[in-house]
Amino acid sequence: MGRYVARRLLQMIPVFIGTTLLIFLMVYALPGDPVRALFGDKGADPATVARIRHDLGLDQPILKQYWDYMTGIILHFDFGNQIASGRPVREVLGDAFPVTIRLASLAFVIELVVGIALGVWAGMRAGKLADSMVLIFTLLLISVPVFVLGFIFKLVFAFQLGWMTPNVQDDSNYSQLLMPAIVLAALSLAYVARLTRTSIAENLRADYMRTAVAKGLPRRRVIGVHLMRNSMIPVVTFLGTDIGALMGGAVVTEGLFNIHGVGGTIYESILRREGTTLVGLVTVLVLVFLFTSLLVDLLYAVLDPRIRYA
Repeated sequence: MGRYVARRLLQMIPVFIGTTLLIFLMVYALPGDPVRALFGDKGADPATVARIRHDLGLDQPILKQYWDYMTGIILHFDFGNQIASGRPVREVLGDAFPVTIRLASLAFVIELVVGIALGVWAGMRAGKLADSMVLIFTLLLISVPVFVLGFIFKLVFAFQLGWMTPNVQDDSNYSQLLMPAIVLAALSLAYVARLTRTSIAENLRADYMRTAVAKGLPRRRVIGVHLMRNSMIPVVTFLGTDIGALMGGAVVTEGLFNIHGVGGTIYESILRREGTTLVGLVTVLVLVFLFTSLLVDLLYAVLDPRIRYA
């Protein structure tokens, strides 16, 4: 196990370098000049623009900029400064990520609990009315766009019923984050339910299940140990990769509910062409994806004892 983890960590290095380089090149290939954008419609003296670009290192070759950026992160954990405000990007990350982590964590719990519960309930009743109801419900969630679902929730639960506030005023209050978390988790919840349902229905017909029943094992043990552990492998794979997606894919949800997290910061960075901030945010998300994928691979051995790592 230790050798496998060490090998996976080493494999992450070229993946991290490749993805961050690609992101860096894409961000700095965006049209427009962030330095000229500081002066708005008034314009600026070319000498002043050239001096600011030199101070920010934007006049260097793109690969030299990337080298300076990566060495700053690795050696000093320095993501640079914002172009417009001069504020350190590390402070921006420190403000944005805790908000999105709280929102994504709540959405992940909803996705995990409700999605698996619906999937198990439907899978145990495959071909019956309950199964059809779950399939129709999840298809509805998949079909409705996130922004439409968000407006429906705000209209019904905030404006008509008055159960929740339409916009989040305190992002540390989990009760205010509940509605946007449900909206954020809706699509993933539907996929988790369908994956669980399919896996449960298939494994119910497997030989090891018939053997467990023939041995006279209690139904709770047959379902809870033999059926669930083997059925959860594809679900865990999806859940592991979805953690990063929840954190990075909350742009629309955070905008709808006025949440100032990673999604909102990414949106503002694109509008203002704050390449340093955008690259810093995406770099952290890349690390989240890499480590969650490693965690998922290690969980396989826990769920299925037949899996061993050399």
